[in-house]
Amino acid sequence: MNLTVVLCSYNRGESLARALNSAAALTVPESIGWQILVVDNNSTDHTSEVCEEFCRRYPDRFHYLFEPQQGLSYARNAGVREARGDIIVFMDDDVTVEPTWLHNLTAELHGGEWAGAGGRVLPLWTCPPPRWLPREGRYALAPLTVFDMGAEAGELTEAPFGANMAFRKEMFQKYGGFRTDLGRRPGTLIGNEDTEFGKRLLMGGERLRYEPSALMYHPVQEARIQKDYFLAWWFDKSRADVMEFGIPRDAKWHIWAVSLDQFLRLAMSTLRWMIAMGPSRRFSRKLNVWKVAGRIVECYRQALERKRKMHGGSPVTSR
Repeated sequence: MNLTVVLCSYNRGESLARALNSAAALTVPESIGWQILVVDNNSTDHTSEVCEEFCRRYPDRFHYLFEPQQGLSYARNAGVREARGDIIVFMDDDVTVEPTWLHNLTAELHGGEWAGAGGRVLPLWTCPPPRWLPREGRYALAPLTVFDMGAEAGELTEAPFGANMAFRKEMFQKYGGFRTDLGRRPGTLIGNEDTEFGKRLLMGGERLRYEPSALMYHPVQEARIQKDYFLAWWFDKSRADVMEFGIPRDAKWHIWAVSLDQFLRLAMSTLRWMIAMGPSRRFSRKLNVWKVAGRIVECYRQALERKRKMHGGSPVTSR
């Protein structure tokens, strides 16, 4: 069994060096071949120099690939095409891993029972969590790339996060790659390309495994513990959900593809936000407002785009 770890990076030379140092210390049985493939997604900082240093120090272990098409999905798809391993593993450029991470994540994938696996991503706090930060709920810390389903291994009924996941390469041959209309790129926090792929496999009847012993740590930088970041993340997450699943069509009345119940939801969420007490509860209610607003904006945007295409690509003007 051969493993390829695909690590996509964009303008994060400093954190990339820490991630690669962590990866260099991985312990994998000698019978298993493995490599780290760093995909430089058109970086303008010193990312290439960092990669060249590791390729020089570990010529048989680290490899470098430049992907000029901007966007995380393009970078990940390039890594999948270039990967030599039977199993393709993904990690982020700002994480650190336990030495046993790679082996623990992939140990059960050598047979045909599991199509893929997801590991545990825990926060590494570099500053105290603020009082306004919601901590309740499975996805409360999703903007900080935290994926924690507990300490027990078992079958996943939902897709793992892209920071810590692995799939047998044949899954990409069978189901295709990551959707390029989704995924991070400069200027947007649109995501879902990782979880959409996992959902595609689950809907196809494939089985995914949760492996908590595949431990990874994601640093929580002060720049991310900002209200504006959380609001923008959930706003774009709601937009990505509409992009992934399409405009909901279950409601009877719509205004520009936006159902009236969405406007009602926006009004009610705003009211709950206004009367909420306590910093954490109040900000959690505010996040709900931004989530609904994101859905409304993306439904409206898609409706305009559909009308533009119906008019042969000419700009749409209101009358």
